[in-house]
Parts: sequence; C-alpha cells; structure tokens
Amino acid sequence: MRANFEKAAAAGFAGLCIDLGAHEIEQFRQAGPLYREFGLDCMVNAFPEQAQELAPVIELASEFNARMVNVIGGLMPLQVSEAVPVVKQWMAEASNAGMPLLFETHRDSLLNDLHFTLLLMDAVPQMRLCADLSHFVVDRELRMPVPARDQDYMRSVLERSDCFQGRVASREQIQVQIDFPQHQEWVEQFKAWWKDGMRMWRQRSGPEAELVFLCELGPRPYAITDGEQRELSDRWQEALTIRRWVEEIWEDLGRELDNDDGR
Repeated sequence: MRANFEKAAAAGFAGLCIDLGAHEIEQFRQAGPLYREFGLDCMVNAFPEQAQELAPVIELASEFNARMVNVIGGLMPLQVSEAVPVVKQWMAEASNAGMPLLFETHRDSLLNDLHFTLLLMDAVPQMRLCADLSHFVVDRELRMPVPARDQDYMRSVLERSDCFQGRVASREQIQVQIDFPQHQEWVEQFKAWWKDGMRMWRQRSGPEAELVFLCELGPRPYAITDGEQRELSDRWQEALTIRRWVEEIWEDLGRELDNDDGR
C-alpha cells in the first residue's frame, strides 16, 4: 500500500481512491496516516451488500476526511420502488455525517442497468451519480455511432453526475486499450462524454469548486490478457494519458466559459 501512495504522489496525482466493503474497514484503516504523510486526498468506493453496511464505511471516510463516498451497492431489487427506500436511507446516513454521497453507474450493482438507473433517477431526484459510463456501454451494447436516443440517455446521466471515471469501453469489452487503432472511435466518444459532463458540472458549480476525476483502470480480468495472462497494455501509462486528456479538456472548458462570459 505504501508503494502505491509513493507512486501516485510522485506522479502528481491529487489523491487515491480506496475500494472496500464493511468487512475490510480495519484492514484499510492503516491507510489513514499514509494520506496525511503523502498529502493526498481520499475518495472511498463503498460496496455495501446490506442496507446497514454503509454507515461504518461512511464513518471511516469521515476519519480520512474523504472528499466523497461512492456507492456500488450490492442490493439489486427488481423494482424501482424497492430500491428507493435503500437509496434514501443511505443518503440520509451520509447527510447526517456531512459526507457527500454518490451512486456509481456499475454492473452487478444497484445501478446495474441504464434503463433502471434512469427510472431510479426520476424516483429520487436528489440522488447524485458517479459516472463510470463504460458499464452502460457494455450493458446496452451501444453501437457506433451512438444513436440519438442513447446519447440523450447518457446525457441525462451526465447531468446528474458529480464525479467521472476514466475507463474506455466498447460494446463488447468493459476496458479497452486506449492506444489501439481499432478503439479510437470509442476513445473519442468517451472524451466527448467526459467533456459534456464536466461542462455541465462547471456550469452548476461555484468557481472555487473542485471536480474529482478518477483514472480507474482495473487489473485482470478487467484488463484484457493474452494466452499467457499478460496484459496487452500498460495501465499505469494509460492512467497518465487519461489524466493528461482530462486536464486538457478542463483547460478547453475554461477557455469556453471565458468566451461565453465575454472575456
């Protein structure tokens, strides 16, 4: 764990995200001093399997002075009406602790499906999202060019998103190599989605607000491998590349907003 903190800090990242369930809290409590030592901000991805399991994760996040808790909930009711009470309970617990709470768009979780997510968003207008759009690309097997209907759906998700995750998918694969020529149309699409989402975030946020963008590239089996189980690309270098893209997008948006203000 210490090596990860050292590497992220040396590369100039602003923070590190930790993924944990309620049973892993004591294991990850050792990370607290490392955040302070290396001057990194904290984000927590929480994986509660039961409604009561989020509260102790929020407590740990508060100890770490985390920027937010991002929920990938293991509860997956078939009906939106059954999901609403859980969402509202978790939102209340986070609000009582003064901790920003987002719900991640993620397969095999509460927001498994794009269409279910859209219905849940309507049912709970206060719910805010963390956009890992790669899951919805695979979930709906979106094709290129992305149809106007699906672009509208994705825009609805982006409008409700206060954090974005950097992974590029295709309709067949959840995490593709970003420098392979056959994936470039998807790279450009994800860049466009990130830019649209970040533009909407900047328009509704104060001038001093800070946006969290997570360069999230999963290990095997997220990372595609060959017959010898060797990854086909260098995820660390890809994370650095995605960070550069996002910083360039941020600067472009700054110029756009300045021009819109007549400056």
